[in-house]
Amino acid sequence: MASHSITDRQLSFDDLKRVFSGEISLLLSEESKRKIQRCREYLDIKVKSTSNPIYGINTGFGSLYNRNISNDQLEKLQENLVKSHACGTGAEVPPEIVRLMLFLKVQSLAYGYSGVQVQTVQRLIDMFNQHVYPTIFEMGSLGASGDLAPLAHLSLPLIGEGEVAHEGKKYSSKDINKKFSWEAIHLEAKEGLALLNGTQFMSAYGTWCILHAKRLLKLSNLIGALSLDVFDGRIEPFLSLVHDIRPHKGQKQVAADIAKTLEGSEMIRQPKKHVQDPYSFRCIPQVHGASSDAIDYVTNVFLTEVNSVTDNPNVFPEEDTIISAGNFHGQPLALALDFLTIALSELGNISERRTYQLVSGSRELPNYLVANPGINSGLMIPQYTAASLVSQNKQLAYPASVDSIVSSNGQEDHVSMGANAATKAYRVVNNLYSILAIELITAAQALNFRRPMKTSGPLEKLVHTFRSVVPFIEDDRILHDDMLRAEKFLKNSDLVE
Repeated sequence: MASHSITDRQLSFDDLKRVFSGEISLLLSEESKRKIQRCREYLDIKVKSTSNPIYGINTGFGSLYNRNISNDQLEKLQENLVKSHACGTGAEVPPEIVRLMLFLKVQSLAYGYSGVQVQTVQRLIDMFNQHVYPTIFEMGSLGASGDLAPLAHLSLPLIGEGEVAHEGKKYSSKDINKKFSWEAIHLEAKEGLALLNGTQFMSAYGTWCILHAKRLLKLSNLIGALSLDVFDGRIEPFLSLVHDIRPHKGQKQVAADIAKTLEGSEMIRQPKKHVQDPYSFRCIPQVHGASSDAIDYVTNVFLTEVNSVTDNPNVFPEEDTIISAGNFHGQPLALALDFLTIALSELGNISERRTYQLVSGSRELPNYLVANPGINSGLMIPQYTAASLVSQNKQLAYPASVDSIVSSNGQEDHVSMGANAATKAYRVVNNLYSILAIELITAAQALNFRRPMKTSGPLEKLVHTFRSVVPFIEDDRILHDDMLRAEKFLKNSDLVE
């Protein structure tokens, strides 16, 4: 297994892909250890030498900031913080998201502005490397003051509390500590706050969604090209002359990709009886391209975030200052996640319209793409399913970031709701795989009714590979099974690597 060294080097999305793949272990660099230790030593000296209140270090939290805490109670203060904030509810966060959360929390703490102990960061690394994933719940974060509830659950095992998943089994944190001979961490001043303040829940979900969004965009282009061809569509709307005079980056790239994918197709070159296609085919470059540009924007926002320090207060040893500020606020992520959700929803929206056109009996294709309609319903109902998913995506696309509910007795009077934006985006990603799976089933079925003509080499290869998973539909069968196999095919195949 490859090793990834935690340093202050800027993370790229290639780094995040490797974390996502589960094929790396983490190693804390000597440079990061020195930075973490230097900050901790400075903070210890500061706590002992001052009687001035320092938020979250020798004071209470939130609206209790005006309550001073004596030095002999500082460890208990941090432990109580972690316990009291573990208030998550709802579905459990998937293991791949928890893995990303662990990595991102380690990275943020390792910059040396958070005042944690080296052993605290090392324990998070140990958990990552041993595939020990704390049980975390979807609901509970307002996306400001950091992702408090989810990160509290992430941190509970450090103090021997909570539950974890390991190799498919649930363990109490006490039992997993025994298994690996780990001692519970005694949190020092500020450590609980450093662990709980941060945007790692939002960032992990967003990173996962972006990695899939890039794949889904390529799949949308590939499947859209196949649908265009089997619908007997025209190639002219994809020619560079059109896009050179409206040169949005995504639009130009999508048009070029689809034109290239269709090179060599017999069907795209044949004379056409119609002078133009419906928008769901003709405007693929404009619609997919706009989503592509949105994905690029969101990617840049998240790359900035995962290379940032997002807890509070921030400790600056070299400048001899501790500043209580607002880097934990999730507004940049909330807006970006809402934008990503809209962009992905639109990829599903236009995909379902292509599916509808293909089963509508247009352009000499049979109704519902069955040779013997009436006794067979063919692909009538998968389009219903796609429509249902698209409708739900539209509902989920309502921006979470326009909402804010006051918390902490008015001290935290504006919140981002970025955590809700993140979990909504996650659902839209999974819905989009289902929508595209239905379009692929439909387009592959339609191709059979165009035989003996052939589409392009890449698309013939796509359909040939797909047919080993989902055969041609001769007579009605349980299409739920086909749809599940098609989704798995889109998620796991190397079609667009």
